[in-house]
Amino acid sequence: MGQYLCNPEIDPLTQQLKGCSRNNIANTICIAAEGIQCIDSGNNTFLKEIPCLWTNGYSFETSLLLSVFLGMFGADRFYLGYPAIGLFKLCTLGCMFLGQILDIILIATQSIGPADGSHYVINYFGPKSIPLKLDNDTYRMPQIDWPEL
Repeated sequence: MGQYLCNPEIDPLTQQLKGCSRNNIANTICIAAEGIQCIDSGNNTFLKEIPCLWTNGYSFETSLLLSVFLGMFGADRFYLGYPAIGLFKLCTLGCMFLGQILDIILIATQSIGPADGSHYVINYFGPKSIPLKLDNDTYRMPQIDWPEL
């Protein structure tokens, strides 16, 4: 910490790092502190991978507004790249408005995103919900009140 300085460029359209790739990594040029030289390159600059959120131009605000006002016609699902579900909602009037309400909740909590796997464009790094997942790499700490197995 403090041995180098990275100055990544932010894309004003996506609010993410410039050059962010599909695997959510962006390369940025970093400069080592004065008096420090990199062994690999022999100079004081190097490339560093920084995590980012790859976006493909789908706006969070647009998808939420489409869901609220035109969700019964499936416009939100067509916009996000789900044409089959959009056509289903169009033919059933948003599943009698229940599908519209469900999609408003799913889009507002960002549980559903664009079909291409990209993230929403949210201005100024707005709110983002991150679901917690339990997998094989997760360690559960035993509690005192848990029964013995």
